[in-house]
Amino acid sequence: MSIQESGEMYLETIYILSRKSSSVRSIDVGEYMGYSKPSVSRAIGLLKKIGLVRTDENGYLKLTVEGEEKARAIYERHTILTKLFISLGVDEKTAAEDACRIEHYISDKTFEALKDHMKKYGYELS
Repeated sequence: MSIQESGEMYLETIYILSRKSSSVRSIDVGEYMGYSKPSVSRAIGLLKKIGLVRTDENGYLKLTVEGEEKARAIYERHTILTKLFISLGVDEKTAAEDACRIEHYISDKTFEALKDHMKKYGYELS
């Protein structure tokens, strides 16, 4: 299932926050992303509707198996693209911002070729 860039950003944010704490709330997502409660509520509702996010018995956000797979892939793209740009001499802030834009549009084929190229030349990808 294909989701829009904004949905991918929410998934990635939930993934990042859940790596730091098992108690991720909508308010945490909003604070991290700098978005209002109504915006976050609407987006989370849409992600729940398509089966990528659920709420546990305590009201915490959890990624479904499919949601986690998508989030992990988005996060991998972000981190690898950031590392690539930094290796090219781009400052860390700009590299992360550009990676965030590109991660949503780069094809799987091109991304896999980029990873293979980086591995070939000894870049640490994890």
